[in-house]
Amino acid sequence: MEAITFKLEDFEGPMDLLLYLVSKNKMSLYDISILELIDQYTQIINSLQQNRMEVASEFIEMAARLVQMKSFLLLPRSAEAERMREELTGQLIEYSLCKKIAGKLGRMAGTAFVTVRAPMQVEQDATYTLRHDPSLLEQAWNSLMGRSQRRRAPAQESFEPLVTAPFVSVASRVVHVLRGLITGKVQRLRQLFTLRDSRSQTVATFLAVLELVRAGRITIDDNGALAVRRNKNLHHGEG
Repeated sequence: MEAITFKLEDFEGPMDLLLYLVSKNKMSLYDISILELIDQYTQIINSLQQNRMEVASEFIEMAARLVQMKSFLLLPRSAEAERMREELTGQLIEYSLCKKIAGKLGRMAGTAFVTVRAPMQVEQDATYTLRHDPSLLEQAWNSLMGRSQRRRAPAQESFEPLVTAPFVSVASRVVHVLRGLITGKVQRLRQLFTLRDSRSQTVATFLAVLELVRAGRITIDDNGALAVRRNKNLHHGEG
């Protein structure tokens, strides 16, 4: 191989270098001497590394790929080698076509007449010319300063439903649940809750059930049936 007279910076990437080697060896892209091409490429990369020249990682990665390809090519009737050969050949053909088109477009752009002028300086008038009703300005100011209608203190009437709502204790619902199970009026979990119950009553009932389960006084099966533990024996509701 001829002595290296170029720098890797002269090439846009490893495909560009491979295409250069194909052209220098006067190979056809459709009939590449793949082993010869691999040897020349890897020899260039190894020579640069031995001379302690900086080599971009993409060129080294391609060298590793070509070395792997060569190992398959040396095997008799390797399907993987044929696949890798076709893949590399197709990439070189595509890269060659793209490079030709890019060169043609570059030459066309070079002959195009382009003229530009410096940006115009636009004078901006910061004077606010709109006119508004004074009440709108007052509302905007109050909103900006946090004194808008939505931030005013809530009226006392809004707290009355909360204050006057009856309070239901958890202890009273514990007694209610146990009484219902012992008398047989309650057999399933859903029977403890109705749409007529207040929120306080519903929450207290739920907490009562949790407390009874935690204390081991009642159990709930997967179907929602309740059972009360009495004298270490379980009594199940019917149904």
